[in-house]
Amino acid sequence: MRPARILVTRPAPDAQHWAGLLQARGLNAVALPLIDIVACTPAAAQLEQARRDCATPGHYRAVMFVSGNAVQFFFDPCAPTRIAAPTRAWSPGPGTARALQAAGVPVQQIDGPPADAAQFDSESLWPEVRAQILPADRVLIVRGSQGQAAAANGQGREWLADQLRQAGATLEFIAVYQRRAPQLAPSEQALAREAAQDGTLWLFSSSEAVANLQQILPDTDWQQARALATHPRIAAAARRAGFGHVQECRPSLNDVAASIESAP
Repeated sequence: MRPARILVTRPAPDAQHWAGLLQARGLNAVALPLIDIVACTPAAAQLEQARRDCATPGHYRAVMFVSGNAVQFFFDPCAPTRIAAPTRAWSPGPGTARALQAAGVPVQQIDGPPADAAQFDSESLWPEVRAQILPADRVLIVRGSQGQAAAANGQGREWLADQLRQAGATLEFIAVYQRRAPQLAPSEQALAREAAQDGTLWLFSSSEAVANLQQILPDTDWQQARALATHPRIAAAARRAGFGHVQECRPSLNDVAASIESAP
């Protein structure tokens, strides 16, 4: 039995995009972004140096982009940014891979988890790329700023950094965007309160969205609320927040839609 309504909590405009995809399948999906993405521009000289290093053949063994947002804020829309071969561009999932291709990175230069991976994350990426790393290789990790919630949401990324260090790689990091809790309008807050108890299915693709929801509505009882989480860590965060019914599924559109269709 499909739920009467699904709330898509991804950052805007990604939430609108996913809501549209689910609506095209006949589902009543509504965008309620619970994460704001804003530029977190590092020192201009640092960002320009990183771009130049990426364009220098062999400077980096690989550049890891933790998300599509990392791609968006790293590449200069006014001046093409190159990742020179043989440097590899690493992606934790198909969304980031698509963003890299849109930014001009050749598909044959991009590494990511296989399409049938159980999860799209750093743990699924590592078996695909670990043979590339030799001692003293340099790897650049392009990410968001490490706030408290972001750090909690990025456990897999820290795990990947540990694997790289153990393999002998030298890591460099650059933060190009910031994730933060949004300012919900009164109508959006009212919608969220209704959705805590009216059978709405909350679609969570980030544990940070769960944390932001708790911050925005700290006194709300979530025991009657239902959630669909696209990763075990996200499901655990929803349960800790008090959601009474939590499902898990793979993060692909087909799996999300199928899980919504079969939701009890």
